[in-house]
Amino acid sequence: MDDGLYFTDQHIAVRDMVRAFAREEIAPVARTLDAAGEFPWETVKRMAELGLLGVPWPESLGGAGLDLLSYVIVIHELAKVDASHAITISAHTTLGTSPIVNFGTDAQRRRYVPILAAGRALAGFGLTEPSAGSDAGGTKTMAVRRGVSYVLNGSKIFITHGGVGEVFVVTAVTTPGIGSRGISSFILTKETVDIARARAVGIGHDDTLAAMPGFRAGKKEDKLGWRASDTRELILEDVEVPAENLLGPEGAGFANFMRTLDSGRIGMAALSLGLAEGAFEQALRYTSVRKQFGQAIAGFQGVQFQLSDMATEIEAGKHLMYHATWLAQQGRPFTKAAAMAKLYCSELAMRATITAVQLHGGYGYTKDYPVERMMRDAKICEIGEGTSEIQRLVIARHLLKELLD
Repeated sequence: MDDGLYFTDQHIAVRDMVRAFAREEIAPVARTLDAAGEFPWETVKRMAELGLLGVPWPESLGGAGLDLLSYVIVIHELAKVDASHAITISAHTTLGTSPIVNFGTDAQRRRYVPILAAGRALAGFGLTEPSAGSDAGGTKTMAVRRGVSYVLNGSKIFITHGGVGEVFVVTAVTTPGIGSRGISSFILTKETVDIARARAVGIGHDDTLAAMPGFRAGKKEDKLGWRASDTRELILEDVEVPAENLLGPEGAGFANFMRTLDSGRIGMAALSLGLAEGAFEQALRYTSVRKQFGQAIAGFQGVQFQLSDMATEIEAGKHLMYHATWLAQQGRPFTKAAAMAKLYCSELAMRATITAVQLHGGYGYTKDYPVERMMRDAKICEIGEGTSEIQRLVIARHLLKELLD
């Protein structure tokens, strides 16, 4: 892809900075963190120091004041080296912070966004429930108004930063019986489960955030991939939430989180594309030095065909993903483009990582090479932020609407 098509000199500078950081500071520890399933506090601190936890937010709110394209570049570059670090930035920024920026009051933005942009606390998004995954409108968590507060009861599952995070946007039903129009969203706070570690590194905990009694993290998930990313259940038991923490009007929660997921799909496309490109780079290097039958295996036509297909599909993915980003940045409709980018790039991540393992032969099946981890990390990209099947439904609905229009 021609860098000049989408990138300015500033975008290239961001890309080069993040690329160097990822290769110099994340690559050496990625395997160890994955094996231990350990949240990467030290490198997250470095990402906070580099401004990566607040890339697209205005400087007036403590952010870096950069654009959406810069943010997507960050996700793309991090994922080439380690998807767990990429999803940490993506979930914190798009899922946890952007609803407050986009739908919050001025007071809510001033209260929470500077804390999150600086990494003084990590954010998450409480949407998925045991019976409300793809059917997000089937939310069961309830919010009952009592005087100047709402009382919330329910649970959320598979929540990125569920343990380490302190600020969450959580959906709950405020008006039962009217479906998605009765769902609202709230800002909830709790204390990180890693309070000692957070205090030791100087990020991830903010003493000014009052933990809400009854709001806590549940079981940590033992995952196939993204193992250095924290994923847990969130439990809400008679959580008293001040009415001022209602995010947007009552009943607007569903519409607002659908808008949030549209943006999240661009981030997931960027992460998926980074995984595919990282696996391709590993395969290209390996096949150029691995010798069989007296020559590097990259000299064999069968290997060349596989490398060529990977490279071609990655270029196609770049155009889909960066075009969706451009549409969003221009304020133009981008739901269909985001779904297409997420669908194509997530399925590409699986194809590319499987091919990379195959090209490494038996070595690819060991933990001595990162392609094994990349393949495990790729699978969730076809599931999270809307499965491939949901993306196809979104695309089809837009195609049919365009036909009728």
